[in-house]
Amino acid sequence: MTDETRSVPTTTPTAPGPTPETAQSHGEHPHRGVRVSGQDGEEGPKAFYIHIEALPGKEDQVIRMLEDILGCVREEPATGPWYAVRYSKTTFGIFEVFPDLAGRRAHVEGGGGDIFRDVERMNAILAYPAHVHRLDVLMGKEVFARG
Repeated sequence: MTDETRSVPTTTPTAPGPTPETAQSHGEHPHRGVRVSGQDGEEGPKAFYIHIEALPGKEDQVIRMLEDILGCVREEPATGPWYAVRYSKTTFGIFEVFPDLAGRRAHVEGGGGDIFRDVERMNAILAYPAHVHRLDVLMGKEVFARG
């Protein structure tokens, strides 16, 4: 990157993810645990991006929740690549891919979905509902290159 293309942010950085929550939603407790946006779309490869914000001091419990979800996902034949990521001390995400609508729906009905439907647990560890974004996969590389 040249000096001409570098830019210095002029505003305060926002939380990562497609649509960071507004400040007013942070104080709503109890919350519903999860919210979903987006459409099912046409048939074809599908994904979820899930934006997760831990309550301060509950980050280890959110990591445990992610481990629990991964344990469920390992048993799901129609869940492909699955990643849990951490953006900051309290901000996490999940990106997961499915071959089709049926695979994504089966995932929602499985153990990972059950974890998000545990409203008591979600309220105990999340600052606001986990935000599930339904996505269409346009293209991807599904394996790591070996070299």
